[in-house]
Amino acid sequence: MKKFLGTILALYCIMTAAAQKIDYSVVDKDDYREMNFEIIGKVGGNISVYKNFKNRHDICVYDNEMQMKNRVKMDFLPERVINVDFIAYPDFAYMIYQYQKRNVVYCSMVKINGEGKLMTDPVDLDTSQTNGTGESKVYTMVNSDDKKKIVLFKIKRINDKNYQLTSFLYNNQMELQKRSRFGLYVPDREGNFTDFMVDNDGDFVFGRATRTGNREYVNKVDLVFKRAMEDTITKIPLAFKDKSLDEVKLKFDNFNKRIILTSFFYKQKRGNIDGIYSYVWDKKTGSPITQADFLFNDSLKMDAKSESSALKSAFNDQFIRHVLPVQDGGFAVVSEHYYSSSRNNSWNRFDYLYGWGNPFLSPFDMMYFSPMNRFYSYGFYDPFNRFGPQNNMVRHVSENIVVFFFNADGKLRWSNVIRKSQYDDNSDTFLSYQLFNTGNEVRFLFNQKEKRELLLNSATIDGEGKLKRQPTLKNLNREYDFMPKFGKQVGLRQIIMPCLYKNYICFAKIEF
Repeated sequence: MKKFLGTILALYCIMTAAAQKIDYSVVDKDDYREMNFEIIGKVGGNISVYKNFKNRHDICVYDNEMQMKNRVKMDFLPERVINVDFIAYPDFAYMIYQYQKRNVVYCSMVKINGEGKLMTDPVDLDTSQTNGTGESKVYTMVNSDDKKKIVLFKIKRINDKNYQLTSFLYNNQMELQKRSRFGLYVPDREGNFTDFMVDNDGDFVFGRATRTGNREYVNKVDLVFKRAMEDTITKIPLAFKDKSLDEVKLKFDNFNKRIILTSFFYKQKRGNIDGIYSYVWDKKTGSPITQADFLFNDSLKMDAKSESSALKSAFNDQFIRHVLPVQDGGFAVVSEHYYSSSRNNSWNRFDYLYGWGNPFLSPFDMMYFSPMNRFYSYGFYDPFNRFGPQNNMVRHVSENIVVFFFNADGKLRWSNVIRKSQYDDNSDTFLSYQLFNTGNEVRFLFNQKEKRELLLNSATIDGEGKLKRQPTLKNLNREYDFMPKFGKQVGLRQIIMPCLYKNYICFAKIEF
């Protein structure tokens, strides 16, 4: 019996140790913490990472053990590169970049193989003339979930109330399928754009949210929908009399060919967040499927609130981070508690949502502007929060994650809360989480401070809302601090996550 128990215990230890495998890249002395980077993904069986420091641009290629195979300098790039985007496929990746010469912004593309080398010469996709010589991003790129449709678009300001949007639809061979141009009339300046998205059919959607005179609450949303091969647009107006919306989030449901709109809502101005509003529009019929309000009860507020929150204000510092459609028409909404504080300024939710991120107040170029999304859309690591509010001694706090799952009719099926407590001063680099979808469950990876050290934690939620909190990940090297929200899933059970080792950035591959 003792031998049997000993064998079982040994097997359990082996299985636990093998539950995840972590490989760290060798620290490169050129990869300072001020470096910008983007994890491109798995290309040709290798892991590709773009790195930028000052005027140097490199593609670094790692093998499956995160040993560097190649570092390719992008000598063809001009000095004034404004923005870089990547789309990775199994055998190649597209690099779409913008640069400026005098008062002309160029949008160009190259194709890169799994060794980080060019497969094509640079190809100019479009050019735009600007008013000044200041560097400004003109083009925004979005791609479909299956990566078979790519849309580049630019928005030109004609005057205070009239804008012109030009879109370019490409297939996954970067062959132009459709170029469209249409006007947008904006009756007032008190508004902002929502997410811009393209679905697997190449259909394009975004929304314009109109806010009240105090530039805080949303009382009207116009969805703008354009089918892939058409030049005309469909406007879907939504008005709200008995409530006001918070930040509006859009997501395509490619399984059922629908558009999902979600937002927190307020029943009264200057009040507390009272619930979640959802609106689902069907592409096939051109009509809404559901329009529903879910009102938070005291039990849910008690479960979701942080230690410092009052019950009635439990969701006042929650922000919707993800909307996840499923095949039966239902969808999950993931929100996270976040706020910041400083001695100089009090925390204001609406400054965070609509202040420096508002494209109508872009400080760069009054002729063109590019919509900005503050969370997860930027692949670049921004160590000094250059795109965020600038205050002295700002404390960032990130706490509980709440997951709601709604049926196709908009009724709540279940909800659950992942408890975490994170804070840091002057930077939110190590805060928040990374979502990791394995098909039958969703894994959340986040740091927790234990004995003054940041340790990577993991929790999973399955399709029925069952929460499993795993122990701290094994085999962690405590000299590495993970940056979860800048990670990227590269396989069914693989994720690449940037780390800070002393004052240098490196990368770890975590395999579950």
